[in-house]
Amino acid sequence: MKITKHEHAFLEVEVNGQSLVIDPGNYSANLPPLSNVVAICLTHVHEDHSYQNHVQKLLELNPKAQLFGPPEVATKLEGLPVQVVYHGDHYRLQDIELDFFGYLHQEIHSSIPIVQNIGVMVNRKLYYPGDSYTVPDSPVEVLACPASAPWLRISDVMDFLDAIRAKIVFPTHNALLSDVGHELFNSRIKQVTEKNAGEFHYLKVGRSLEA
Repeated sequence: MKITKHEHAFLEVEVNGQSLVIDPGNYSANLPPLSNVVAICLTHVHEDHSYQNHVQKLLELNPKAQLFGPPEVATKLEGLPVQVVYHGDHYRLQDIELDFFGYLHQEIHSSIPIVQNIGVMVNRKLYYPGDSYTVPDSPVEVLACPASAPWLRISDVMDFLDAIRAKIVFPTHNALLSDVGHELFNSRIKQVTEKNAGEFHYLKVGRSLEA
């Protein structure tokens, strides 16, 4: 499995020549010309995770790709073929298996409505929770860990890491951070990861990890 980190929460996962795209959002100014995409997972409706222009372009390049997302994503992208998914759902597309976990986005503020959010596990190996601290009910080998957000406190991230105890961790959802911010937040993520005998990797935009 080859995992490539693009801007913010946008991930590309390649398995035996087939690709899965996760959360192509509007913080990616230029969408790379991805091919052999069999699935696109959209964890929730926020634009930094499910930018319609990017989704449509991906489908133009990969017309057989299947879209997955919670009901609110299907409503947002009305007219596009979104397969609605819920906690506990499982799908297999050729060599890519998807398992979905969770229900809701983390609270940003009591005045802001909480939207639906679904985390995704890929081939029972890579887990990305979207904008949540949802802990899946199966072991996680590789965790794409949110590192910065309006809803995020680093203490909660550290507890989340302790709950999952992944073998490999890399930060994502981090477009809002400066170089100083990356250094600070990454140090805490690295601290807990290594305490639990895991490996920490900081992937800059465009860099990949083999797992």
